[in-house]
Amino acid sequence: MSDELLVLAKRLISYETCEPEAISKAAGFVEGWLEARGIEAERDEARGLPVIKAEVGPSDAPTVVLHGHLDVVPGFSGQFQPKVEGDRLYGRGAYDMKGAIAAMLLVTAAMRDQDRVRVRLGIVGDEESEEDADRGSDHLVDNGFTGDFAITGEPTDLHIGIEAKGVLALRLEVAGTAAHGATPWLGDNAVLNAIDVFRSIESLPFARHSSELFDRPSINLGRIVGGDALNKVPDRCVIDVDIRYLPGQDPEAILAEVREIPGSEARALLTRPPATVDRDSAYVRALRSSATAHHDGEPMSVGRDGASDAVSFLRVGVPAVEFGPVGAGHHGPSEWVSLSSLETYRQALESFLREIPDCLDE
Repeated sequence: MSDELLVLAKRLISYETCEPEAISKAAGFVEGWLEARGIEAERDEARGLPVIKAEVGPSDAPTVVLHGHLDVVPGFSGQFQPKVEGDRLYGRGAYDMKGAIAAMLLVTAAMRDQDRVRVRLGIVGDEESEEDADRGSDHLVDNGFTGDFAITGEPTDLHIGIEAKGVLALRLEVAGTAAHGATPWLGDNAVLNAIDVFRSIESLPFARHSSELFDRPSINLGRIVGGDALNKVPDRCVIDVDIRYLPGQDPEAILAEVREIPGSEARALLTRPPATVDRDSAYVRALRSSATAHHDGEPMSVGRDGASDAVSFLRVGVPAVEFGPVGAGHHGPSEWVSLSSLETYRQALESFLREIPDCLDE
């Protein structure tokens, strides 16, 4: 692995980009890094968070967007102090997806003097956000920052993600009856009722569906807030439920099923459609060929349980996939990315970009 790639990945991890100020500072570093290499960087904003754009190569050539995000979910302070153990680089965002961004930066710089493909680098600061409108990736697309193909560097273990689940985030209010905490049998505990409601969601018909690439939808109880005094039976509880539904499922139909559960009221907080791209696309086949040439094993097309900002490109007809390095533990306490795979990832991206004009001529 090149020293430059490791140093760059570690520097990106060191920014605590779960907060707006740190996201802005990390974006400033990225801008400076690009401009120090003769690549003009442009900064826009979406809801006050940075959107970085850069381009290299001729404007009339096939155009590929390399796309990623700087923001991460919250972690403890030690996770923003990157450390290397053997082949693993540990740190918040190492796998999701600052390691991939480091590789994309190097690839963009490597492609600046060629004249066969246009490479557009788009980096946002709000992929992990719960906001439904004015998202950074939508801002890129709506302002014409598109191409013939897009690659977003989400974790895929060097496989090509041709499908991703959609998002239906729900807030449910569950009622109960207040009573003294010393006599809970005289009340109806809303917190316990909320747990029952969540278990009911897990048992609904939509939750038992499967598809070619997915065993089932994902359902997570992400937040629960209930009770306002220790010595009182809670008479109200709010739960936020994160449903990742399958391509082909209807989020409105899922919401209708949830609303049939007695004792609760549900409303949608956030919806994002699933991502699906044609696996026989010339660009997908070319990426698969480049990935195969740079690591052992077949980069089989996969479905990702997590949602994808690739849908921002798909909604305007730009085929987009997820493709990232090997690692584990994203959103968890021991997130890491494989250093050897990060170098492989860089090589595969660069090879794909250099060879894509020939693949399109075949």
